[in-house]
Amino acid sequence: MEGLKLMNASLEEAQNHVWHQTEGLNSTSLVVRRGEPFKITLSFSEPYMLSKNQLVLRTELGCLYCDIPITSSKATSQSQWSAYIQQGMLDPSAPHKASVYVYSPPTAIVGVYQLYLFFTSRNGSHSCRVGQFTLLCNPWCTDDAVYLPKEIQREEYVRNDFGLLYQGTAKHISFRPWGFDQYESGILEICMMLLQVSNEHKKNQKSDYANRGDPVYISRVISAMINSNDDCGVLQGKWLENYSNGVNPSEWTGSGSILKQWAKSGFSPVKYGQCWVFAAVMCTVMRVLGIPTRVVTNYNSAHDTNGNLVIEEFYTEKGEKLPCNRDSIWNFHVWVECWMKRRDLKAGFDGWQVVDPTPQEKSGEVYRCGPAPVKAIRERQLDMAYDAPFIYAEVNADVIVYIVRQRQVLGCTTEKDRVGSLICTKSMGSNRPQDITSSYKHTKALQPSSPMPGPPLANIHDLSVELSLIQVPVVGENISFSVTVTNHGNIKKTVREYVNAQAKCYDHSPSDTFWEADNIIQLAPHGSKVVQHQISYSQYSALGNEQLVNLAVVIMDAATKERVLASEEFNFASPVIHIQVDEDTIIAHRHQVAMVTFTNPFSVAVKGMLTVSGSGLLEDKVLINVAHLQPSETMNNVLSVATEPFRSNQHEKAIQIHATLPVSSGHVDRCLGRIKNKLQST
Repeated sequence: MEGLKLMNASLEEAQNHVWHQTEGLNSTSLVVRRGEPFKITLSFSEPYMLSKNQLVLRTELGCLYCDIPITSSKATSQSQWSAYIQQGMLDPSAPHKASVYVYSPPTAIVGVYQLYLFFTSRNGSHSCRVGQFTLLCNPWCTDDAVYLPKEIQREEYVRNDFGLLYQGTAKHISFRPWGFDQYESGILEICMMLLQVSNEHKKNQKSDYANRGDPVYISRVISAMINSNDDCGVLQGKWLENYSNGVNPSEWTGSGSILKQWAKSGFSPVKYGQCWVFAAVMCTVMRVLGIPTRVVTNYNSAHDTNGNLVIEEFYTEKGEKLPCNRDSIWNFHVWVECWMKRRDLKAGFDGWQVVDPTPQEKSGEVYRCGPAPVKAIRERQLDMAYDAPFIYAEVNADVIVYIVRQRQVLGCTTEKDRVGSLICTKSMGSNRPQDITSSYKHTKALQPSSPMPGPPLANIHDLSVELSLIQVPVVGENISFSVTVTNHGNIKKTVREYVNAQAKCYDHSPSDTFWEADNIIQLAPHGSKVVQHQISYSQYSALGNEQLVNLAVVIMDAATKERVLASEEFNFASPVIHIQVDEDTIIAHRHQVAMVTFTNPFSVAVKGMLTVSGSGLLEDKVLINVAHLQPSETMNNVLSVATEPFRSNQHEKAIQIHATLPVSSGHVDRCLGRIKNKLQST
């Protein structure tokens, strides 16, 4: 007789994926989470006996392996691999079959494993390959360092494949819909490949594998690999306007196309990314790996290059902001927070950790940042690993504003509350921004929903000034704002008003002045004057794509020559694109009609392209040509949406609209709209 042979091995993918919350991540191979058993079924040529046949499983991960004897009872230790045939699970009608449960410890290495079976029979020892499985972190497991206690948190921060990235300014928040795309075909494999092509793995495979059970280490590796500054990372950053040999960062709508392009190119960096793109792609990778992650926006984010916690700004006596300093304040900066225990730190610093893949400063000789505990930033525990001082400055630096003429300081003031004025992320289960400023700072956050005039920037002797937008600026409409000048003294004053407007990108100083005005104002003792201004659309229409505006006013006392300044930076609200779907009629597996509507709000004709995408709804992006849409004219387009079977456990899918609409001379506006469709399973 030939003896015992393994005839078939099933990894029971469908059942295991439900148990391990991994449905949709891969349809062809097994994906499981550590800290929980998964089931495999072994079919032999004849009945087997554990006492005689000595069944042993072996997991192999690169140069590492672990032999796991199959026993008849669960192992008592939860800290090591084990495999068992549960008592009473033997099928009398099929004594040649074995249902084996394989348990991985909650600290196991994240990676792609090969699984082999070793056994003995009458004619000697045998070995055969059982299959391959991918092991991920497990936020459902209480002993895993990434454990999240509430299901609503796990749904939002691990399984949700759609999100909003917040931009604009603290007073006028705008958002960008984003598809994280973790359920797209091939994305899991690409995310695992990121670990394999990292510098850490190339330098020392054994050391890399040994550390890869720790989410702190994983986040450091991924933070470096999202940018390409030191390695074959995913994205190359660019913050200038010429993107002719790549893609404008504003045109990306999801992580899937970026990761697929990177893998297809043989790991050449994808051109181009900016902070929100870096952060969103990292969010995708970390969620795929099982580490709860959310995208966070910090408004008025300081880039403190010398570590003195001070940012200096310089204005001319006529209110023009000067590019005089290496330090800067970005209108917004985007990073991610990852949830994990910090077993490498003293108690009290578990929870959300700041991780920033945008290449700004080096950490450990590599362009990466974090993970730094949010609690450490709040409590100014700046000795915490990693990069806590740099992140602390991003949300807490002071700002000193100077008015200068030919290097002579005419006046200055210090602002302590502008940097980190609002820090927010997408709320759980909704599309509203959640204000999380208090988790970083003890000071109360600004309320973006009710824009109010800010306090005077300075009060020099008897003079103060406030600058206030009358309404949220909308592309195509005039910019209306007011300047309020107050005389706190007992004598009449004559003052000179200088108002200046400059275009700027979110991440650096303004460019040249595109509009200015000046006036003589008479102020009675203890009197105020309100001066209203308008900047017409024709005066700012050539600013370019997604520009912000730096608006400043300098008031000069004609008698004393002393000056006071107030400033405001703001973004434009985009024209609205409507997507209308009858949600009550949507059924999975059936086509559905979506209506896309856009009305031209400009005073000139527009032309351009609407790009429509929807992960799990549209097989590919749909391009809609907009040809010479006249002022106030409306276009309607009907789309056929295929409500495919769910590749994830999410019951919502998103249609995204991205519009490129050139109008007049050089102006480009990008509009974003979205809708969530509730898909009813048949």
